[in-house]
This record gives sequence, structure tokens and C-alpha cells, in this order.
Amino acid sequence: MRTIYDAFKQQVKARPNALAVMYDNEQLTYCELDKMVTDIAESFPVKHPSRVGIVMSHSVKMIATILAALKSGAAYVPAEPSFPKKRIKYMMEDCNFIVTDRGINAQPNAAKKVGDLAYILYTSGTTGKPKGVMVTNRNVLHYVRAFQHEFHPQPGDRMLQHSVCSFDIFVEEVFTTLLSGTTLCIPSEETKADIHRLMDYIEHNRVTMLSSFPYLLLEMNKLPQIPRCLRLLISGGDVIRGKYIDHLRTQDVMIYNTYGPSETTVCASYFRCDNTEPLADGTFPIGKAVLGTSIEILNDNLQPVKDGEIGEICIFGDGISLGYQGDVPENENFTTMPDGRRVYRSGDLGYYLPDGNLAFLHRKDKQVMIMGKRVESDEVENVLCDQREVETAVVCPQTDTDGLSYLVAYVVPRSKHFSLARLKHSLAGHLTSFMIPEYFVTMSSLPMTPNGKVDRRALPIVRKEGRLYA
Repeated sequence: MRTIYDAFKQQVKARPNALAVMYDNEQLTYCELDKMVTDIAESFPVKHPSRVGIVMSHSVKMIATILAALKSGAAYVPAEPSFPKKRIKYMMEDCNFIVTDRGINAQPNAAKKVGDLAYILYTSGTTGKPKGVMVTNRNVLHYVRAFQHEFHPQPGDRMLQHSVCSFDIFVEEVFTTLLSGTTLCIPSEETKADIHRLMDYIEHNRVTMLSSFPYLLLEMNKLPQIPRCLRLLISGGDVIRGKYIDHLRTQDVMIYNTYGPSETTVCASYFRCDNTEPLADGTFPIGKAVLGTSIEILNDNLQPVKDGEIGEICIFGDGISLGYQGDVPENENFTTMPDGRRVYRSGDLGYYLPDGNLAFLHRKDKQVMIMGKRVESDEVENVLCDQREVETAVVCPQTDTDGLSYLVAYVVPRSKHFSLARLKHSLAGHLTSFMIPEYFVTMSSLPMTPNGKVDRRALPIVRKEGRLYA
């Protein structure tokens, strides 16, 4: 069975003296990195572990520890040291041992070994506890091939390592780089926290590729110029809007919008958006299926909808993971079609455009009833974000004391001359009255999760008293 480590070892043999990874003043070639991997693997307290927890700050050693876990035949389970302690404990309870910056913390209990398992990423669960997505070596190697097919990483390319380890953008950053013979560049947390320092780092270290959430591209879009060494910007994990990249699109850089749940290994579709206009709602399509993947728009009975009709985005192919760890109800989203094909039901709604590209609409479960009429909060959010006065915004449905839904808009204004009255007047030209949010909250910035998405749970709650009728 070919593994991630086998593919890495091929690059070690092919390019032993090429620069593999760098952090601050530490730079390791492929040969040197492999030696560190071997040394770390030999220090593990269990010879053939099933799962290795990794709770480390981002560094060369952290990358080597991940590869050491894979070399030993284990799956790695990553968590940021800044995560809440109870969350880390829950995520790590099935690991043989946990590697931290301070050393190794052995644990007596471990889950049964699952063949070919590469890593477990924990995402939010409907039960309130995170659920672990189990991804295989085969899944990752599939995605590396898809990335290479689309983006053609070459010796001399350098990828920025910007994402937290618990999100699959991290998987894209690390493995598409080290399995392609290119260089992974890890900036410090202080550098990542300041857009100007980050751009200086990119320029100084000649970074050519960057993958992140659209909010980083939004910050880059405000700059007069981005480093000319950048040839590729990849946006994923959330909706990207035309206004987020209108200035970036005038510069000599490729910009891609990508889509794909963690359950299907990083990305399931790509769309190049630097050379085309956004859709009418201000967003870009999510494109076409990556190599080794197919996407179909199906109804609730898993039957194809007619061309152009809205349905659930269902993903097939080599990226589909093993599912969630344990017996959780969400495993029903992984199912088998009558023809034997395994499918992941994303819970996202979309439709195919006439040119064959896929357009993403919203989650199936984000529809609310207001004044007896169905309203998609994402549709309202798209219109709101497309307004000239708005830099970015989110729209959240809430429920009053009578159980009736209402919408709250959280808005980051584009300038200090922001006028709510003017904004509402503009919205009235696009939305029916019941679709316009009942409450607006202006904010200097939107709170973010450690994974880089808008932290909707951290937004201030606007309570509404219901009307009680006799």
C-alpha cells in the first residue's frame, strides 16, 4: 500500500538537497527533514501506534512529527495548543500518546488500529461535541494528484503555511508541497497576525502560493500592491465575493475559488476567478470537480434534478473519507448509490450553470420562515455584502420568545461615513421588505474561529420579545 510517507520518501530520494521546510532561521532540506522524521519516530514510546496526538506550535519539528506519525503507520490527530483544554482532551482520548512542545505524554488507552488511516480532523457536531473525520492515506494522495493536475507546483515554488492544523487547508499546504518537491514556509504567529508583516515575509522568502480563507484575501485586497512573487492565491472554506478581490484581480496573480467539505478531503471543485466576473449575487461559482472526483446535483431521493435546477451537492470519487469516528448520526451522510458508488451528501444546495460550472447557494438547514414566507439568510447576506457601503457582513436568523424567526445583520462598514438609512434604502431595491433584517449591528471586525471562519457564536445576541395574543 502506497502511503503519504512513501510519496514523501520519493521526493527525498529525488531532491535530497532541495529546501523542504523553513521556519525563522531554521531551514531543512528534504534529506535533513527525513532524518528528523526518523529520529522522532524512533523516540515514540509505542513502536506501532494507532493514533498519535499532536498539540504543538507551528514549526519545523511539528511538521516532522506529523510525518513521523505517518511513517510509524499511525494516524495523527492535530489540535492547536490554544484550543480549550476540554476540547483537546476530548479529541485526544483515543491516542496512544500526545506529542507537545514539551515532549511526549503517554496514554494507556487507544482505539483499534484502522488500516490506511492518515489523520482525524475534528469539526463541529450537532450534538455539541466535535466529530472526527477519518481521512486515509489514499484520500490524501488523491488530493495531491488533483492539486498537481490543476496548479502544477514546480521546484522553486514555495507555499505559505498559514492555516491552523485542525483545518484541511493545512493538509493542502503541507502535503501538496512536500509530496511535490517544493518548499513549505512557516511564518511566526506574530507575522501572521499583521498583514503588512505577512506580506513582507512573503516577499522576503519568495513565497509563490498561498491558500487561505477569503478574509485574508480581503485584507490583501486593501493593499496598494501584493508581492510580485505570488503566482497563486487559493480561497476556500467560505464564500468569496467579487468585492473581496476586485483590486487583486487587476494584478498578475491567479485566484481560485475552491469548495469541498473535510469529509471529501480538502477540495472537491475548483474555479478560477481572476479572469471572470462574479455571478449576479456577487459571489463566484465553485467550478468543476477536481481530478478523481465527480459532483452531481440530486434531490432528497438521490435522483438527478433537471439541468439548472437546485438540489443537494453530492460528491463521489477518491476523496470520500472513511466517515466519522464512532457511531454518530451524521454517518448517514455517507451512503451507497444503487449502482454501488459511494457518495457523500454535503447538505449544501447548488445548481449547475449553463457552462458546466457549479454554483453554491447555501446550506439546506439555513432556511427560515418570516411572516409565513421562506427566507434564505445566505441570500440576504449575499445582497448585503454586495452593497457599496459594506466591507463584509453576516446575517444570522434568531428566534423570539414566541418562536418566530427574525434576521440580524452584523455589518463591517467600508468607511466612517456609513449610513444605515442609506443601506436599508439600497437593500429595498433588491429584497422584499420581509427579507430585510430587522436588526443591524455595526462592528469594526467580525470575530473569527481559530480555523479562520466567522465565529457566529461569538457575535452579540440581539433578543426580541414576541407578541403575545389573547
